[in-house]
Amino acid sequence: MKGESRKALRVRFDHSQPVNLMGVDGTWRRSCRLLDVSQSGAKLEVDGSPDVLRAREFFLLRSEERRVGKECRSR
Repeated sequence: MKGESRKALRVRFDHSQPVNLMGVDGTWRRSCRLLDVSQSGAKLEVDGSPDVLRAREFFLLRSEERRVGKECRSR
């Protein structure tokens, strides 16, 4: 198992938070769960195939109704 190499302090949730990933052009959306966050990133558990992350840029939507999002990049 790979060790933790992130330098930023991680905030872990007692329960994963349901979120959505959406392509910057709005053509795709994928359900996932937010497991933890830091100043420099987030750990997600993606439902289904993670192939959508090949897009490298997407929005992380925390609210389905308000369309609150954060532009992200996969590594």
